[in-house]
Amino acid sequence: MERYFNGTQISLAGKTFSQAETMAGQYFRLSPSEWKGHRYDVKTLAFLEKHEVREGAFAHLCRYQFSKEHEGAEEGFYFYRICLQDDRILDAVERAHSFIRLSSLLLYIAAHELVHVIRFEQGEGNFDAPEEEKLDEEQTVHRITRNLLKPGTDPDLNLVLDCFSNRYQIGDLMQ
Repeated sequence: MERYFNGTQISLAGKTFSQAETMAGQYFRLSPSEWKGHRYDVKTLAFLEKHEVREGAFAHLCRYQFSKEHEGAEEGFYFYRICLQDDRILDAVERAHSFIRLSSLLLYIAAHELVHVIRFEQGEGNFDAPEEEKLDEEQTVHRITRNLLKPGTDPDLNLVLDCFSNRYQIGDLMQ
């Protein structure tokens, strides 16, 4: 049964993505203008297309290519959509019986997905990589995400880092 974020939870997701963007920007030393080149949006389950819904992940990343002809030459860019799977996230928090806080889990998910966006946009990761290379990319992104978030002293976040380590799939990639 699908469960959706309520208004308060959607607001919390927005705040955590803003916080994660700041942290990722500092970690990768991105200026505000460089962030604008990393085109992405975040959608919750209620607003996803059928192909953006995924079992087995808290979020998954879709990449869309936009192109247009301008003065005889084709120009284009990639746009990323971070697709939050509300039901999976809420289920994980519920199963953790108040040990895992929604805000901490959302911060980890946000940071993880934004690291993917940055790496793909900077050419450090290959969105179209074969499956075995995607597993390596996930390991790299987990490591970077943990390093990005580790300087904090939030015990709730530390619990998320421990519980949702490399043993669990946080995100999923799709073209």
